[in-house]
Amino acid sequence: MPSASMSSSVAFLIEHPREIRTLKTHTRFGAGLALFVAASMSLTACGGDSDSGSDSKDKIKGAETSTQPTSPKPSASSTPMDDGIDRPEIKLPGDVRHVFEGRTTGDPTKDAVLADNERNILAEDDAILRGDPKAPALSFYNDGEGLIGAVNWVQKFVDADLSFTGTVRYFNRRVVLDGNDKAALSYCGDESKAHNKNRKTGEVDKSAPSANSYVFYNSRLAKNEKGVWQVTKLISERGAKACQP
Repeated sequence: MPSASMSSSVAFLIEHPREIRTLKTHTRFGAGLALFVAASMSLTACGGDSDSGSDSKDKIKGAETSTQPTSPKPSASSTPMDDGIDRPEIKLPGDVRHVFEGRTTGDPTKDAVLADNERNILAEDDAILRGDPKAPALSFYNDGEGLIGAVNWVQKFVDADLSFTGTVRYFNRRVVLDGNDKAALSYCGDESKAHNKNRKTGEVDKSAPSANSYVFYNSRLAKNEKGVWQVTKLISERGAKACQP
């Protein structure tokens, strides 16, 4: 995806309409959201080099056909280090695995944004797996339109009697800070190793992966009084070319 150069007086506007979700694999869509990113730098969404100080692309165990370059073993379904904040406890089953690439940037503020992004993803997936759209962790890591989108997404799984199993990989995560308490975060999700599971029968839908197994996310976050980086807006594009292997 081409980059968009921005000066401090220019806003980069990304819009994406609400999409009908097929529940083929799980993702998080916003509803008619607009994300404004103001920064004196170039932002490349899920393409080009990361500003995290590392160009490595980790490889999922068993994903030998991936075209992503290999590097040291990524972190999988592990919780970021304790930062002293009293957070909701998240416990995921053994058949669900997350791989988060680019966890550190060298900038403590950006690293905190990335860490809460991980915690938010784990919290939403925990709510999906338990079938609980009222899970306290959702409002802990989301606010405003971000919370509405998260609750609605979990409810979609509940209504369809679905959960999921397998591995989801998150990569090309890029943070742009806007002052001390706001940030924009873009990243890609690889759901090619994740599958829907019928909540009642336990049957797993192991459909073959496709271009739609890859999702581009763009989010807006704000730091609250507790020091938690909450998602306030989230947009996404399933099948995004920038996230394809």
